[in-house]
Amino acid sequence: MSAYQVVADKPTGACAVVITGHDRSLCTTLGAAESFAASHLAQAEQQKLIAGAEFFYLGGFFLTHGLESALILAKQANEAGKPFSMNLSAPFIPQFFKSQVDEILPYVDILVGNESEAIAYAESHEWGTTDIAAIALKLSQADKKGAKPRVVVITQGADSTITATEGATKVHPVAKLSAEQIVDTNGAGDMFAGAFLGSIAAGKSLDAAIEVGHKAGAMSVGLVGPQLAWPKQSLA
Repeated sequence: MSAYQVVADKPTGACAVVITGHDRSLCTTLGAAESFAASHLAQAEQQKLIAGAEFFYLGGFFLTHGLESALILAKQANEAGKPFSMNLSAPFIPQFFKSQVDEILPYVDILVGNESEAIAYAESHEWGTTDIAAIALKLSQADKKGAKPRVVVITQGADSTITATEGATKVHPVAKLSAEQIVDTNGAGDMFAGAFLGSIAAGKSLDAAIEVGHKAGAMSVGLVGPQLAWPKQSLA
């Protein structure tokens, strides 16, 4: 279920997408999202939902205006021993909101991003490398609250996905698609993240969850807009 905060004097945010071949460009207006208040989370209805949640996911975009609220959820999840996951979302998040990312990262159990976002993080921290496996490993070993080891997942589009946890990295090959199979890449990364994290929440292994994410992403790029071709294809 949803528990939206209503901001009466601002419109709902919107995003325009321009598709050029296999590439996409986004233009957004955040609208009411910029006015999300931590006080909304303190209400009894929201506290009940938070207490009942077993898995948390934060899009990195929210850190541009909602760090206080994000930290409230991250700390509550940490104290309850529940997984808290985050997506880096876009290169400009670790570039221009570095301090916000660094403040919440210790509470992140599962970090998802793509190669551009990973490199942007490494550059903002002056790590001196663009090697994705090395960056993923360093991110997994960054300061961490709680007993759970951090899992870092870095996708690379049509190239292999890299995971890092407990001092080791692993390469997860991606099945190749022909140019004719790719219709619209918009939302493919989010589709991967949703399928992957949903599989983790359902108890699948890391390897199995990555494969589900790959399948969902492949299904998504074959359609217009972020959707899945149910029920013709299966993620199992």
